[in-house]
Amino acid sequence: MKSACWTRIMLTATAVALVVGNPVFAQTGTPSDGKRKVKSKTAPSYPEMARKINVSGKVKIEVVISPDGHVKSTRVIGGHPLLVQNCQQAVKEWKFTAGPEESTQIIEFEFRGSGN
Repeated sequence: MKSACWTRIMLTATAVALVVGNPVFAQTGTPSDGKRKVKSKTAPSYPEMARKINVSGKVKIEVVISPDGHVKSTRVIGGHPLLVQNCQQAVKEWKFTAGPEESTQIIEFEFRGSGN
């Protein structure tokens, strides 16, 4: 998929998510700088408690990706305690393109409160 088309898709998804108060996620870096491309994603749910108290913010998860593209392990780098668990569970289900060796990437999720 061409870069401009991918950018339009991500901007549209971000706009939709901001309107409905769902999380937005982005992979830091691009496949051209050695990062693996995501084949399939599972979006984290916005926890009910976080929604009730209008928690927003970013969650960063470091993922170790096996050569076959499965997530081998995750580590929370930062984020609100009410949000990190759902992000960690979701990213464990992601699938990446296969690669010659194990690699590590940072995945960033952004939650916006429903009041936005």
